[in-house]
Amino acid sequence: MLRLQNLTRRFGETTAVDDVSLGVAAGEFLTLLGPSGCGKTTTLRMIAGFEQPTSGRITVGDRDVSALPPQKRDVGMVFQNYALFPHLDVWENVAFGLKSRGEGRDAVGPRVERALELVEMGGYGRRKVQELSGGQQQRVALARALAPEPPLLLLDEPLSNLDAALRERTRDELRALLKRLGMTAVFVTHDQEEAFALSDRVAVLNRGRLQQLGTPEELYGAPANAFVASFLGRANFFPAAVASVEGDLAVCRLSGGAAWRARLSADAPRAPGAAVRLMVRPEALELAAEGAADAIPGVIADRRFAGAATFYRVETEGGADVLVQGRPHDANPGDTVRLALHPRAEPVAYAPEAGD
Repeated sequence: MLRLQNLTRRFGETTAVDDVSLGVAAGEFLTLLGPSGCGKTTTLRMIAGFEQPTSGRITVGDRDVSALPPQKRDVGMVFQNYALFPHLDVWENVAFGLKSRGEGRDAVGPRVERALELVEMGGYGRRKVQELSGGQQQRVALARALAPEPPLLLLDEPLSNLDAALRERTRDELRALLKRLGMTAVFVTHDQEEAFALSDRVAVLNRGRLQQLGTPEELYGAPANAFVASFLGRANFFPAAVASVEGDLAVCRLSGGAAWRARLSADAPRAPGAAVRLMVRPEALELAAEGAADAIPGVIADRRFAGAATFYRVETEGGADVLVQGRPHDANPGDTVRLALHPRAEPVAYAPEAGD
């Protein structure tokens, strides 16, 4: 449905998007995820036609739309601030895009009503947009984008202005609606939880470059590099050295002598004795009994209750802090503990950073 080929956008000396290539299948929900300034919104605006690529191609269906204006691309767009017209009522806001395309009134009416029903705003047509809550305004903006029945829907952080509870409910409704319609969507967010909840696949961007593209499970369980690992959830990093290698797996020895089995990333060195960084998720560690083999000594610095989980910050020998997920009463601040790798855990080994 959508293909980006070597897409690049420069603003003077600054490269906002750098040689990004990816494809989105029909009916797929893809999220562009990354920190502020990573190029995700610029990428979305190029797909929509509001920014022109410096180089590269954008194909929607079988059409190269790289040089077409927005109104010729046949895509719907929902903006972060909704971009509703305050002088028009709900019905006219939803009808605006249809009328600008030259649709006759006989065609506009049924489409507007259908779009409002889809977002559960039927009966609100003659309300002023200023009378609506933030959640209702977001639904009107979505109805306006859906009314022309575009093959591709683009969403630029449309949930960011909603409170936490409404945001969670709305994202679930949004995914269910788009899946029911079989619509292809590209969504932009900096929120990892939102990306994981909504997406079939996620494209992680940083400094304009595509870091990894995959399902939420793939990105969390097998991050391609240390940036993806630390951006997607909590991550602990341990300096270690390769002891032995078998295929893409290695036994890595930590400074305290513990030997942990890890999966080697693409950039990890494979020679025995080579330095690596082991990435271990907090849930992959456990507070072990005294005398446990291949464990690291430490002291509980503090404990944080987070509802479904309790997180312990452990100061290890050498002064490094490690985050461990456990049960509410596993240990108390000041306790001496040992950290072991969960039996089913599989850390990932990366090349050391410069200066390590």
